Amino acid sequence: MPPAPRFAAVCAFVLLGCLGALAAKEFVMPSAQPARTYPAHDDHPTEKVVVAVDPYDVEGKASIFSVNYRNHDYMPVFFVITNDGDQPVSLVGMKAQLNTKDRSKLFPATTDDLLRRLSHPSRNDRPNPLPIPLPKKEVKGGVSRKTWDEIEQAQFGAKAVEPHSTARGFLFFDIADIPNPLAGASFYLTGVRDAKGNELMYFEIPMEKYLSAPEAKRP
Repeated sequence: MPPAPRFAAVCAFVLLGCLGALAAKEFVMPSAQPARTYPAHDDHPTEKVVVAVDPYDVEGKASIFSVNYRNHDYMPVFFVITNDGDQPVSLVGMKAQLNTKDRSKLFPATTDDLLRRLSHPSRNDRPNPLPIPLPKKEVKGGVSRKTWDEIEQAQFGAKAVEPHSTARGFLFFDIADIPNPLAGASFYLTGVRDAKGNELMYFEIPMEKYLSAPEAKRP
């Protein structure tokens, strides 16, 4: 085969291989280290529970997803909770929020929130300011089964943390119109209960712990 056609054939083969790899890319949940090993964590030694957050705010980390959530104004945050005690802790009533520097309170998106945004990227999902309720549209086309599965696999869904174990998953925060959501922000977690039903002291994590940590120390 002459040099020019041979070169074109090699390029086409490489291109097809790359496209095939992208098409085959599947989401894999990152393994979790003990929560206290992450720069941004809050340790309750008396209650023997540690909570950590690890924002996937840079391209290298976010590339584990097949969807570019930042393009849809969502920031994935890897949430890790470690129970070093001898009894399980309940997460059934857990409430997480990210308070930004301007005092905006951001709450984790639901599966429906994410599917709606991905289905209608130009649509505004903020609450309707009018007194008359508007009908909600069901998510139908526009989201592939692969994306749907990725969201369900990625989102944090544990209802409890067994003794001497760690639970992990992603929380997705809507950061539309917030140019630098982590600067000066704090993560709060309430509603964690011990085996007797007593609520643990709330967890508070200043996000500066993450922003100021050397890159090499981020798991």
